[in-house]
Amino acid sequence: MSNTAILEVNGEKHEFPLIVGTENEIGIDIKSLRSVTGGVTTIDPGYKNTGSCESAITFLNGEEGVLRYRGYAIEDLAEKADFLEVAYLLIFGELPTKEQLDKFHTDIKNESVVDDDVKKILDAFPKTAHPMGVLASLTSALTAFNPSSVNVNSEEDMYKAIVKILGKFPVLVAWTMRKKQGLPLNYGSDKLGYVENILKMMFEKPNHDYEQSEILVNALDKLLILHADHEQNCSTSTVRIVGSSHAGLFASLSAGISALWGPLHGGAN
Repeated sequence: MSNTAILEVNGEKHEFPLIVGTENEIGIDIKSLRSVTGGVTTIDPGYKNTGSCESAITFLNGEEGVLRYRGYAIEDLAEKADFLEVAYLLIFGELPTKEQLDKFHTDIKNESVVDDDVKKILDAFPKTAHPMGVLASLTSALTAFNPSSVNVNSEEDMYKAIVKILGKFPVLVAWTMRKKQGLPLNYGSDKLGYVENILKMMFEKPNHDYEQSEILVNALDKLLILHADHEQNCSTSTVRIVGSSHAGLFASLSAGISALWGPLHGGAN
């Protein structure tokens, strides 16, 4: 097989390199298209035929029902791993050892406190407000308490950003739900597992002792695994585009939540 593609424009031929993906799919690298052709561009509405970057994180083939994270079949991960293990795999490329997983979870718990002033912002929303709008607003508000952008060339900065997101975001999700239901806000317990604590924060009643349901834990764990990464979708692309301007971490995430809200994306659920 040739390792180049030839494009002919106005009688002139131009060669562009081919890129072979992890599943042997073929891509054409056209980043030099405008410069070598004197201004020719492509039109691809919805990026249906365009990849914005090279990535070996996820392979998705919706037509064939195939989803793989870092080469692992989603069926195997959903059966044998929990969400934090899968998150670690997606981020760092390998499944964690027990020591790595324990440290990861501890670091996340250490970042799980949200500035108390965020509650004042939440109080301003009516109970009828759409939870996705509330969540996007609260996430954007965290920019005020974390204004700096993340240095993507620093492993330390990137790691801090990762555990900060995984620590604070479930709190915002739970608070958004509890606000709508008129329940007091809480933080759950740092003695629980990651998914178990999310459920406790969401469903604990102030006048009842909370009892964990293994059925719910298993269901939410699998749902989080299945939705963890879906390649270059609308919300992922939005976060990447906003982040490319070196906007703050939470500003970028807020934009992604707004994209996810739409009825042609996550809103379809």
